[in-house]
Amino acid sequence: MGPGNRPLDLAWLEDFLALADCGNFSRAAELRGIAQPALSRHIKSLEEWVGVALVDRSAYPVSLTPAGKRFRPAAQALLDDLLAARRAACALDALAAQSLRFAATHVLSLRYFPTWLAGIETQLALGPIDVVSDNMAACEELMLQRKVQFLLCHGHPDVPNRLDETRFVSTRIGDDVLMPVAASQPTQGPRWKIGIATPAEVPVLAYSEASGLGRIMRSLLPAAFQQHHTVFTAHHAELLKTMVLEGRGVAWLPRSLVDRELQDGRLQLAGEPQWHVALDVRLFRRRADQNDAAEAFWQAVSTP
Repeated sequence: MGPGNRPLDLAWLEDFLALADCGNFSRAAELRGIAQPALSRHIKSLEEWVGVALVDRSAYPVSLTPAGKRFRPAAQALLDDLLAARRAACALDALAAQSLRFAATHVLSLRYFPTWLAGIETQLALGPIDVVSDNMAACEELMLQRKVQFLLCHGHPDVPNRLDETRFVSTRIGDDVLMPVAASQPTQGPRWKIGIATPAEVPVLAYSEASGLGRIMRSLLPAAFQQHHTVFTAHHAELLKTMVLEGRGVAWLPRSLVDRELQDGRLQLAGEPQWHVALDVRLFRRRADQNDAAEAFWQAVSTP
């Protein structure tokens, strides 16, 4: 390895700048907290790395050669930039240590999460928050890959998910209900109603396989799909709600998503209680310890 290819030791730059400032090897060594022979070796190594003499040792006090004068501001700028980058990295790491990262299913991220989080903030000061909103399958994958600390989703005790109990734990933070709803008809009831019309005549707007609500529906109410005609499938409850409001069919939507429309009459229940599914709103986390901010948050939300 030639001199120009050998690794550069940042201490050489610091020694060089100290010598340039005071013009004396002994004084520079004292300022740097090393022996004078060591400082001399460092300056020599730096000159070998650069490929030219940087210091005029024949002068007293020691002065820089023209090449050394040209090199000095670049050396100072390099050290300043590295120190600034180190401070920025440390600051970012400290900020990340106080951040909370969530995955939340679409419907809960839009309606439930903001209000629930505001309630937590009345009892705990929170740092930066990062939320990824996606379908249940994608949210589970984020948890499994350790890209988020928490998963907010709907759940049911009889319908398992991919977050097994040996590695993950959850707490119930709310409840909800999946209810069949349909658009209202003027001066009449819902456009369709489960159990009243011939099953094949009821168009169903269904959740995709990637949807957690779809997983629950297929497990607990298979008749909703086996006996009725599925005309539309999507990941998102919000999209299904829009289709229902346009009169395209019946969809099982969370009560938290359609309360307003049920109250103002734009939507109506399209099935008796036996067609309803009680849901938990659950928050998942890894069993392994997390940063202090995440542990404090979990303590706040899981304590009765």
